[in-house]
Amino acid sequence: MKILVTGAAGFIGYHVVKKLLGYKNDVVGIDNFNDYYDVKLKKARYSQLKKIKTKNLNFYKIDLQNETKLNNLFKKHKFDFVINLAAQAGVRYSLSNPDSYLNSNIIGFYNLLKLSVKYKIKHLIGASSSSVYGEQTNNTKEEDNTDKPLQFYAATKKSNELMAHSFSSIYKIPITMIRFFTVYGPWGRPDMMLYKFTDLITKNKKIPFYNKGHHYRDFTYIDDTVDGILLSVKKIPKINKNKKVPFEVYNLANSKQVYLREFLSELEKQLKIKVKIMNLKKQNGDVFRTSANISKAKKNLGYNPKTGYKEGITQFLKWYKKYTANG
Repeated sequence: MKILVTGAAGFIGYHVVKKLLGYKNDVVGIDNFNDYYDVKLKKARYSQLKKIKTKNLNFYKIDLQNETKLNNLFKKHKFDFVINLAAQAGVRYSLSNPDSYLNSNIIGFYNLLKLSVKYKIKHLIGASSSSVYGEQTNNTKEEDNTDKPLQFYAATKKSNELMAHSFSSIYKIPITMIRFFTVYGPWGRPDMMLYKFTDLITKNKKIPFYNKGHHYRDFTYIDDTVDGILLSVKKIPKINKNKKVPFEVYNLANSKQVYLREFLSELEKQLKIKVKIMNLKKQNGDVFRTSANISKAKKNLGYNPKTGYKEGITQFLKWYKKYTANG
């Protein structure tokens, strides 16, 4: 298979490319290396990929907004599958910089949809987010209401799902959208809780605990997330009597809520450092809970998350200590 992975120097994209290469696939990775967070981390991930002894990887610096370069790439490589993980990430950042979300998540994704139709891609897998649900109840299912996103980031992800469904309906192109739930692990993003808190704690600084930590999150370890993505690649949506559009949506999560104060307590225990907390009020756009029902992914994809948050924290800290030790 020849597979395009966008956002290939990003957190999830890096791990997806690495796993695909292990299966001897021909992979083309692209990334725009933007500076939303320290570009050194993205370059370090890219360096790790270059160390893999393979002729099956090509990598380009391309932004999804550049339709000309993107078209040339599709024309040259004739992809079978596309895994779109490129996006302007970050819930809170969207409160102050909405333009970057419009450009990257809407225009960029639109370009990808057009070219996937033009070059007859067998299956497009797109990244969505648990944030499309807004305030969640326990055991959130794919068919639950997603009409009330609380941030512009979530609104762009909801828009991606609607755009994908319309293209799938009109052009009969198979598309699967995946709703990620708080993905974490080695090579993670520094703006996300585990990395951010670990960095502050090891530097003996106070951590900002919004809403005094009274939140629940469905933390999903990176390896489980990648397994779900690759399982979805092979499960191509088909047109049948009951469904005239080759389109699917899946929750990928651990399906076990973790109270943030318990999560922090485990991090403190493993670091063996007393945490200094700065209790703050709830931030605009924050949801009280994320909680996924993954029965559909289990049934249709064979998805089976294996890593609990305690083991996930252990694996992250092993990587973090090594990465920071190397400067």
